[in-house]
Amino acid sequence: MTVIEPVHPAKPRPGDLVAVLSPSSGLPALFPLPYELGLRRLREDFGLRTVEYPTTRRMGATPAERAADLHAAFTDPEVKAVIASIGGDDQITVLPHLDRELLRAHPKPFFGYSDNTNLLLFLRDLGMVTYHGGSVMVELGRPGKLHPATADSLRAALFTSGPYELTAASASRDVDSPWDDPRTFDSEPETEPVDGWTWHGGDRVVEGPGWGGNVEILSHLLMAGRVGPSDSHAGRVLFLETSEDMPRAEEVYRVLRSMGERGLLRQFPALLMGRAKSWSFENPLDPSGRARFRQRQREAVLRALREYAPDTTAVLDVDLGHTDPQLVVPVGGNIRVDGPARRIVVTY
Repeated sequence: MTVIEPVHPAKPRPGDLVAVLSPSSGLPALFPLPYELGLRRLREDFGLRTVEYPTTRRMGATPAERAADLHAAFTDPEVKAVIASIGGDDQITVLPHLDRELLRAHPKPFFGYSDNTNLLLFLRDLGMVTYHGGSVMVELGRPGKLHPATADSLRAALFTSGPYELTAASASRDVDSPWDDPRTFDSEPETEPVDGWTWHGGDRVVEGPGWGGNVEILSHLLMAGRVGPSDSHAGRVLFLETSEDMPRAEEVYRVLRSMGERGLLRQFPALLMGRAKSWSFENPLDPSGRARFRQRQREAVLRALREYAPDTTAVLDVDLGHTDPQLVVPVGGNIRVDGPARRIVVTY
């Protein structure tokens, strides 16, 4: 597999047009309140114009139809960036319908996470730096107001190029409220204190292009043979996060174990692990239960590293992925993990 050096597609500017797509689930059709709020903030807070496509607000769109919308957005010269409305669980079926050469010829910044891990890595393999984070319905559609840390990171990733230092949150939100209840959007969600990041093996400085995404989606890509040879990832900085599906610690360990068995895990000299999502409507843990869940996740990650990548520097509970606040992480962009200084600096 030939590794293509990443390039940063040109960034939009206030006043530019951005495409809002649903390459995974068409949830804007079912939950218009957070979606419309997210669109309004793109326009009013970020100064961007938005355009939608036939499947953006449609549940049950076929993979081919969603791929056609991606092609249309990337080839439209007026569109300066593409942002996912939300994630889902079947984006892997869209990938075979994508025209690699067409997309390669029209590089644009793409923002999304969760199931959008599929597209983030697909576009990265075509040579584009992409951005893990910033969905319309979740981060931009946050009740009450945008989280300041999320807004600052997303604004920097959207509009600027160069280094951006990630900072640890002192409080985080894990409990969600129903999107079909208008009262949800009357006030900000409650947060709870968190301890910040945990460093493991942080006695050196590691620097390299970012690679990774959602653990559950990466496991699908691995099973489908969509991840390149292990040695093509040498020197990259791995980042991982888990979703509201809340995979058990043992399942997270098994995914990392499989990466270790194929020689993949040890290729990454550093790992950023997102703070585990520890509450869902199906599994509404209380505060002590959430703390235990997150601790077991940390232990599972460290167990896999001890067994397969003992020299890898790890930072646990980073505010990426299914977290609030959420920090945008570049896929293919440089990530500097400075253990002695306890700093993480990404390049947008």
